[in-house]
Amino acid sequence: MADTDISFRADRIDPAVVARQAEILDVQAATPGVRRLRAWAHEALAVQPGERALEIGCGTGSEVQVLAAAAGPGGEAVGLDPNEAMIALARERAARSSAQFVPGDVYALPFADASFDAVLCERVFQHLTEPATAVAEIVRVLRPGGRVALIDTDWATGILHPGDPETVRGVLSGMLSQTAEPAAGRKLAGWLTAAGLTILDRGSQALISDHESVRDTLLPMMVQHAIGNGAVTREQGERLLADAADGAARGDFHLSVTMFGVLAQRP
Repeated sequence: MADTDISFRADRIDPAVVARQAEILDVQAATPGVRRLRAWAHEALAVQPGERALEIGCGTGSEVQVLAAAAGPGGEAVGLDPNEAMIALARERAARSSAQFVPGDVYALPFADASFDAVLCERVFQHLTEPATAVAEIVRVLRPGGRVALIDTDWATGILHPGDPETVRGVLSGMLSQTAEPAAGRKLAGWLTAAGLTILDRGSQALISDHESVRDTLLPMMVQHAIGNGAVTREQGERLLADAADGAARGDFHLSVTMFGVLAQRP
């Protein structure tokens, strides 16, 4: 498959393509929807000076740096990711920050019980086969009164325009089959309440991508995946890419998916 077939499971990223993955994450991070939802999460978590904060699935580490700035010199911010090559990149980018980074698994967090005041986790649960186990680990490391903000995508809300409706459905259905929990966004609150946490707030934003940012990355990846699983033919996929390019040239392109956020507190 083409080099656009990049896994969004951090623990499956080949070190050779980490730079490309980071590029995609950087493009997504620059979109207004992601910026607004991350701003909501940081405001909701309200990390205070002296507190200890954790981001699970930290990727490039940008949000750990935000947490570190909020925690101040008397606090601590730690980023955890299963991919050591991504951890190395995060450390390099945060060289002037107090942010710390460690490799680890959300199913077995390498931290003591009740050791964090705040936990942030973005776009991780869509990849998990055992979300209840992950939530239990988050609850374990949270101190009483600690807060957690989960953000995730609901792939059933995907919209792609223009294109043949049948082909569009095939490509979007491919994204539903690519993740373990494609409807993770709508399930966050239920997972947290089932673990005994109290829901304090919710947020949502559409992640809207312009054609230029996805033309050589996400869009062909989606099409190639749909071709690979037989949802569309190669001819249909190529036609869809051409239709998208034509639409973009005349200002008629739309690709979006909705992300949801939930803030909860440990009693």
